[in-house]
Amino acid sequence: MASIITYQQCPCCGSNNIKPQLVAKDYTVSNQSFDIWHCHNCTLRFTQNVPDETSIGAYYQSTNYVSHSDTQEGLINKLYHKVRKKTLIQKSELIIDASKVANGVLLDVGSGTGAFAQTMIEAGWKVTGLEPDDTARTVALNKFGLQLDDPKTLFDLTENTFDAITMWHVLEHVHNLHGYLEQYQKILKPEGKLVIAVPNYTSSDATSYQEYWAAYDVPRHLYHFSPESMTKLAALKGFKIEAYNPMWYDSFYVSMLSEQYKNGKGNLPKAVINGLLSNLKASKDNKLCSSVIYVMAKV
Repeated sequence: MASIITYQQCPCCGSNNIKPQLVAKDYTVSNQSFDIWHCHNCTLRFTQNVPDETSIGAYYQSTNYVSHSDTQEGLINKLYHKVRKKTLIQKSELIIDASKVANGVLLDVGSGTGAFAQTMIEAGWKVTGLEPDDTARTVALNKFGLQLDDPKTLFDLTENTFDAITMWHVLEHVHNLHGYLEQYQKILKPEGKLVIAVPNYTSSDATSYQEYWAAYDVPRHLYHFSPESMTKLAALKGFKIEAYNPMWYDSFYVSMLSEQYKNGKGNLPKAVINGLLSNLKASKDNKLCSSVIYVMAKV
């Protein structure tokens, strides 16, 4: 029987000042609805009454879940793969630039099917990849020859080992939020960088689509970050944010999915317009982008 987590306090800052905000539906797997609550102290939003770590696996079992299956079925997934080739290079350049290390040691947490880990290996880095999903690990092994490890091994890693730790759209999935960040403090080198990319519910596309915003992705997304909540979480764990980098393509990808959720069918022109409008507003402030990459250093 599935065990459910009901938060009495904010899972980020521990505040009791939490209230229901909206109800979102799982359009990918279960068609169940989940409450999303808002913390009025740190501004984190979080999915209430979520399955615990041992029970949530069933909500990832879908051929449409591209980060695990690597599927190219359908227009949106085809576009995702075309864009990914470019963004993988951009991500690798970001890590090299932020870390000031040309050939370093990287921990990639939530490696999915291994595309980013492989890109960094090809750039000359030594990479340890962690991935909880068996299907994704199998794809990584078959496609790239990558042996990804179970995330449980995170807590066995040696202190002061890594020049960079990356989480590309992964932190919002992690039940042990505080434990992961505390471990990163230990295993990251003193001058190392922690790079975390997460969706941003304060973006224009999130405001436009509300409960249909695809990046809420309940119940797989346990937390829904704002730049303010991420800044507060980083400070709680001894990190400071050095840069807020935009992920421009995410607004289009998320808008295309959101159109499907809202109208029962895709509306590519409208999704493109909403994506453009979101990016236009974020062009003056990266903190308004649909997804934000936070580059962090130890305090």
